[in-house]
Amino acid sequence: MITIPAIRSADKACGDEAQRRLDRKTKPTGSLGELERLVVRIAAARRTADLEPLRAAIVLAAGDHGYAEERVSAYPAEVTVQMLANISAGGAAVNVLARQAGAELVVVDAGAREAVRGDLIRPLRLGSGTANATQGPAMSRDQAENGIAAGIDLAAELGRSGFDLIAVGELGIGNTTAASALAAALLPAEPRLVCGRGTGIDDAGLSRKIEVVQRALGANADRAGDPLGTLAALGGFEVAVLTGVCLAAAANAQIVVLDGFVTAAAALVAARLVPAVADYMVASHRAPEPGHGLVLEAIGLQPLLDLGLRLGEGSGAALAIPIVNSALAVMAEMATFEDAGVSDR
Repeated sequence: MITIPAIRSADKACGDEAQRRLDRKTKPTGSLGELERLVVRIAAARRTADLEPLRAAIVLAAGDHGYAEERVSAYPAEVTVQMLANISAGGAAVNVLARQAGAELVVVDAGAREAVRGDLIRPLRLGSGTANATQGPAMSRDQAENGIAAGIDLAAELGRSGFDLIAVGELGIGNTTAASALAAALLPAEPRLVCGRGTGIDDAGLSRKIEVVQRALGANADRAGDPLGTLAALGGFEVAVLTGVCLAAAANAQIVVLDGFVTAAAALVAARLVPAVADYMVASHRAPEPGHGLVLEAIGLQPLLDLGLRLGEGSGAALAIPIVNSALAVMAEMATFEDAGVSDR
C-alpha cells in the first residue's frame, strides 16, 4: 500500500501579491498576457511572490504496452527499446531540446519489453511491458502502486538535488491508446471522443483503436472503480511512475510541466487521487489528440503552446521550460515604474 503525500492547495494570497508586483512593472497592466497568469499561478503554488527562474529537470519515463498487440500504432513495438537506446546515445529530439533548455534529462525505464542499458537510463522496471488490457487488467494493483511509489521517490530525490521544476515526458508504443482508455474511464467520455491518430495511423487504424479502447473498458468494468484501480486496469507502467512524480512534486511545491496527452493522463490520475495536485501543473502545449484538450479542461489547465506537436518524449515540455523561466525572470529582474523613473498612467 502506497502512502500518497499530503498536498496543500495553492496560496491565493501569494498569487495576488505577485499580480500586484507585476502591475508595478514598466509595462501596461496585463500586457504580458499569459506570462503574467503563469507567474501568478507559480507564486501561488510556491507560496511566495519572491520568484526567480527554477532549475529544471525532464523526467522521461518509458514503457511498453500490451495494446500494441492490437495494431493500434503505425510503428512496431520494438521501437520503444530502439528509441530508448537512441535517447541514451543523445540522438533524440528530447536530447537536443533538453540541452537548449538547460535542463537535466532523467530517463526512466519503467517497463520496456527489454531492459536497455545506458548512462542516462534509470532501471525502475515494473515488468517487461503491460498485459493486453482488452483481455484483463494491464497490470496488477501492486505494480501500479510500486510505479507511483517509484515516481514519488524520484521527484523527492530531484527536489533534494535542487530541481524545483520537473518537466515530464513519456515514450512507448501504444501509450496513446492507454491514455485514451484512462481518459474515457476517468472523465468519463466516449472512446470516439478521446482517441486520436497517435503516431499517424490511418482511418482504419483509428477505428480499430476506438474499438480496442471499448473492449478494454468492457474487460475491466469491475476493476476500474477508483483512480488507482483504473490506472492498473487500463494504464501503463510509465503512466504510473509519472503519476507518482506529479504527486510528490506537488507535495514539495515543485512545478510540474506536462508534455502531451499521455502525461496529461498521468496528471488526471494524480488529480483524481488528490485534486490539489493540479495547482502545481503547467500544460506546455495542446497536442492534436482529441482527448488531450478534454483532459486539460478537466484538470483546469490552459496550454502555453499550440504547435501541432505529437512526438511525445517530453519535447513540448522542454520547449516550455524557457517560457516558464522567462516569465519568472521578468518577475525577478524587470524594473518598476518607481525604480526606472517612468510615469505610470
